[in-house]
Amino acid sequence: MTKKISAALIGAGSMGGSLLLGWLNSGTIDAARSAVFDPGLSPEMEALCRDHGVLINPAHGDVTPHVMIGAIKPQMAPDILPGFSAMAENAIFLSVMAGRSIASLSSMLGNAPKVARTMPNLPAAVGKGVSGLYAPSAISDADRTMLEALMRAAGEVVWVETEEGIDFVTAVSGSGPAYYFLLTEALSEAGVRLGLTPEAAAGLARATLTGAGAFAENDARSPAEMRRAVTSPGGTTAAAIDILDRTPDGLRDLVEKAVAAAARRAGELTD
Repeated sequence: MTKKISAALIGAGSMGGSLLLGWLNSGTIDAARSAVFDPGLSPEMEALCRDHGVLINPAHGDVTPHVMIGAIKPQMAPDILPGFSAMAENAIFLSVMAGRSIASLSSMLGNAPKVARTMPNLPAAVGKGVSGLYAPSAISDADRTMLEALMRAAGEVVWVETEEGIDFVTAVSGSGPAYYFLLTEALSEAGVRLGLTPEAAAGLARATLTGAGAFAENDARSPAEMRRAVTSPGGTTAAAIDILDRTPDGLRDLVEKAVAAAARRAGELTD
């Protein structure tokens, strides 16, 4: 982009703070024209803002951001967002909140004309996240470029074509880290049952998780191709894959059912 983005971050907790750190480190935002609104700002976040010249809880009229980012708890939105209605008249509002539809957010913001949604995941905290983004037709191509630039500071970005797609993003990548953590937990427990010490099994399982992720990130092959490359016919990996890939109720079927349940629940929780 040719110009930096002025941003108003509402909520600088775990996710909001991670996003802010990424924006400042990458130079994505114009710090001097940006602000953070959070009455419970941590000392670390306060120091970060002061070091970069980001305004802390200024009067709303002192800030005219390109983008407002709502990173508060969804249940707090009805109490907090109406106070930002005037600011939202001339800015894009990007919600990082699960369970709040564009229609309900726009209403809370005094019928704000430009509202979009994103769903990052936990690895965004270390710049390795992936975020789904949805923007309705009221959001221009230039606006979409700004939103994508903001979320790329936290990792990869994938656009979805419908607002319902955010529920699908939630099911696949938003909840996804927990699936990998569960597999790592199960792998560690299986190692203990084989006879490894808990420390050895946990270390092997965790290192395998991070190593496989790093390998996949740096290899252009598809996951299926990589899997086949390490699965020699008749070998040890093949013996394990034969168990995991059985149908019905093999790993693929279980994952499909689990992701469908997560997507269904995301839809139920969205107002």
